[in-house]
Amino acid sequence: MEIELVYQYIFGAAVLALLSVLASVLGRRIGAPILLVFLVLGMLAGEDGLGGIRFDDYGLAFLFGNLALAIIIFDGGLGTRKDSFRVSLKPALSLATIGVLATAAITGFAVHLILDLAWQESLLIGAIVASTDAAAVFGLLRSAGLELKERTGATLEIESGSNDPMAIFLTITLVQVLQLGGEGSQGWTIFSELVQQMGLGLVIGFAGGHLLASLLRQLPLPASLYPLLALVGSISLFGATTLLDGSGFLAIFIAGVIVGNTPLPYSNDIHKFHDGMAWLSQIGMFLMLGLLITPSQIIPIVLPALAIACVLIFIARPLAVFVSLIPFHFPWREQVFISWCGLRGAVPIILALFPSLAGLENTQTYFELVFFVVLVSLILQGWTIAPVARWLKIEVPGTAREHECLRLTIKQEHDKALLIYPVLPDSLAIGLTLDHLPASEGSQVMGLIRQGVLIDRIEHEKLAADDQVVFLASNDAREALGRIFAPAARVSSLESSRFFGRFVLQPEAPLSAVAKTYGFEIDPTIEDLTLEQYILKHFHDKPVVGDQVLLGPVKLVVREIRNDRIATVGLKLRRSTADKDKH
Repeated sequence: MEIELVYQYIFGAAVLALLSVLASVLGRRIGAPILLVFLVLGMLAGEDGLGGIRFDDYGLAFLFGNLALAIIIFDGGLGTRKDSFRVSLKPALSLATIGVLATAAITGFAVHLILDLAWQESLLIGAIVASTDAAAVFGLLRSAGLELKERTGATLEIESGSNDPMAIFLTITLVQVLQLGGEGSQGWTIFSELVQQMGLGLVIGFAGGHLLASLLRQLPLPASLYPLLALVGSISLFGATTLLDGSGFLAIFIAGVIVGNTPLPYSNDIHKFHDGMAWLSQIGMFLMLGLLITPSQIIPIVLPALAIACVLIFIARPLAVFVSLIPFHFPWREQVFISWCGLRGAVPIILALFPSLAGLENTQTYFELVFFVVLVSLILQGWTIAPVARWLKIEVPGTAREHECLRLTIKQEHDKALLIYPVLPDSLAIGLTLDHLPASEGSQVMGLIRQGVLIDRIEHEKLAADDQVVFLASNDAREALGRIFAPAARVSSLESSRFFGRFVLQPEAPLSAVAKTYGFEIDPTIEDLTLEQYILKHFHDKPVVGDQVLLGPVKLVVREIRNDRIATVGLKLRRSTADKDKH
């Protein structure tokens, strides 16, 4: 009987996971947050749902939840490109620290007023719901076909991987404070915990990340074991840091960033493997959390939980974003959007298990309250991310993205690889000859394959659809090559000429020449500035593609950035009918 029960569990878990994958397709079509789909499926399979499955093992849920979160955060680190640090590292870290603290404090104050709980308990609930799940936001934006300004997108990307450790630290610290029952110096307890958690997380993350990257580069392993080594190595770092009372989530995120930005053999395999593992972790975790909750028990706390969710979404998060981004001079539209992207996900629900495992009182209330707040966030914010992005006009025209290629790593030369790019029918490479191919520095054409045959003389051959071009290239050249062979960008909601303007100017052009050409006067104190200097002055030396600034009756738009410098500037006439929207 026990053996049969085991097989029933295996079959049931597999069916639920299969239904989640299939339901995600429907969720994308109707614009529903994918995490919400998984959560609802878990609830339907649970005690009050069609499946009738009873699951209340908080210890097992905590174990699986932590493991799943570690895998998800490591994958987030792997996908964080070092280029995004140029404009977004400092603001993202400010959001991940000051922003989380401010959100926890404001939400905790609201909980104290609404539920009349003690201050420590109120702040604990505020800390539990303080972290965001911006990774879910990117899934929604990609499915909607939106491309954000680099400053906004990169800030959310880095925040998504670095704000969870702060919320986890606050939760653990406040649980310990409640366990002490007011004994000892609470201020010193919180400060020492902060130093220990963050310090160990940083040190072990950096040291362990470099060690793991070195092992991945030097160990002679079968190809299929490199992704596995990255997985078990990162989880080992997570476990070791946590055992030493450090922030394991911070350590594993930093390790992921280091590994993801290091030239490695089979790096494509590592990334694809961990993408799949992250998806599996999210599906399993949200199914489990859906099973863990009993919807009928939430009814008594619906009204207070709804009030707390509204304070969190409409007051706490916007104020926290405003305070965190004051030094970085973000445009107000981008601040509003980042505020609305404070989507709550799995982390608050997992953190809501901490009080129960610590033996505190009112733990069931904590869990049900936090669960409902997350549910409201997923429904309200998750379903409206794309419309809000379009309303705030912070998207930019789509660009040709890096295209997939076959990559063969050269042994002992991990910085170089053989890249084989297929020529797609609508790519920018169609019709170009190989000797005039705008290949970037660090790349060399090795051959042309046409209809399965290697062409001998390729210098003057024009590329046609279904050709395959072989390059010997460095990792730095891969992105530029990928854009050449990518399919032409299709812009659905914005036309490039309407967004950037019909006129293209060089950044070295003086403002006085532009004013003279278009017949308007400018302030004599700025007439000697170039377009680039004028734009840099307005955006504090951190412009991104799509940034706009007024100059008399015209609007200057950053059109292209290369090597951290403005390459081209678009010009729009403000009086034109195509430019009625004021940014």
